[in-house]
Amino acid sequence: MTFARMLELEGYLVRTAKNAEIGLREARATRPDAIILDLRMPLVDGLGFLRRFRSDDDHRSVPVTIVTGDYFLDDRVSAEVRALGANLKFKPLWLEDLVGLAKDMLSTKVTH
Repeated sequence: MTFARMLELEGYLVRTAKNAEIGLREARATRPDAIILDLRMPLVDGLGFLRRFRSDDDHRSVPVTIVTGDYFLDDRVSAEVRALGANLKFKPLWLEDLVGLAKDMLSTKVTH
């Protein structure tokens, strides 16, 4: 079961995107409360998405978590994710993990 479906079953309104370009367009149009994305995406990876997303002042306070199955992640990548104000989580994420992550992200959302 995908993360999106798991969160929908828990009552969250979820939007998905097939790649970073579509995701960036969606984020600009819908102003999400939080974003969970995969590090390994087609065309532009999750870190590339995050760089572009954070370059917009309106998106600096949106909680973002990047999920990966890559346990041997380069320290520079981890450091950049943190420097860009995002969290890093490792797969697998079970339903309880994912729901807890969503709750934590939404509870830390900065409002203006």
